[in-house]
Amino acid sequence: MKNLVLFIVINLCSGMNAASQEVLSDDHHWEKLFNGKNLNGWQVKCQEKDKGQTFWSVDNGAIHCNSIGNTEHNYVWLLNENEFCDFILRLKFKVSRETTGNSGVQIRSRYDDKAIVDGEADHAGWLDGPQADIEPNHPFRNGYIYDETRETRRWINPSLPDWRIDEETYAPEKVIFYWEDEETGWNDMTIICQGTHIKTIVNNVVVSEYDGTGVLDDQAHQLHHVGICGNIAFQLHAFSENKLWFKDIEVCELGDNHDVTSVLNR
Repeated sequence: MKNLVLFIVINLCSGMNAASQEVLSDDHHWEKLFNGKNLNGWQVKCQEKDKGQTFWSVDNGAIHCNSIGNTEHNYVWLLNENEFCDFILRLKFKVSRETTGNSGVQIRSRYDDKAIVDGEADHAGWLDGPQADIEPNHPFRNGYIYDETRETRRWINPSLPDWRIDEETYAPEKVIFYWEDEETGWNDMTIICQGTHIKTIVNNVVVSEYDGTGVLDDQAHQLHHVGICGNIAFQLHAFSENKLWFKDIEVCELGDNHDVTSVLNR
């Protein structure tokens, strides 16, 4: 009889624990944005003249960007088709030492194939929105935030007037970055977006704690419907020779009552 009671209690507890885990799982749902096999759910966005070139592919279970030996291209983005507003994005990126150019992770962005930037009517197409920078040859920039919105186009964290940034002045106290042949080769990046706040973490080092009130919600960002909601994308910078990979890309959408720390620990 005692054994029967113990059996019932154990099974009840197990059932309660499983139910609790299920609720927690539903409340903190991590969605994989990349299936490791193909680019389903992703779209290449670029100017008309670059549509015949292939820079984005899948390599050994990772999204691969390769423009080595080819600087005859403008910006080419790989954009996820889903739209997100408040969320946590986490991923890993790896960079070859052959890379001489710039990349980044666009968030809350949108592509406009009719956009004309710098008066280049023959080269229409632009992705508006903020970007967490990836700059392997100047790794102090990794995780800083540059705003690609056409009317802004400047560093917003740190806040600077244009694209120029001085390492001696603006390098954070601690920078951790690995090339492909160092450690595992992979770098962790986490981006947390809540309202006008963006936080970036690179290899467990907090890089940006940015409040974009007055910037991410200004007239230009509202006009292009970016800054607060939009798409996630990876950037191949114009004229850059890049060779890098992205994997383990997943996002958790945040509700009003989500505790970010508990979500990150799951």
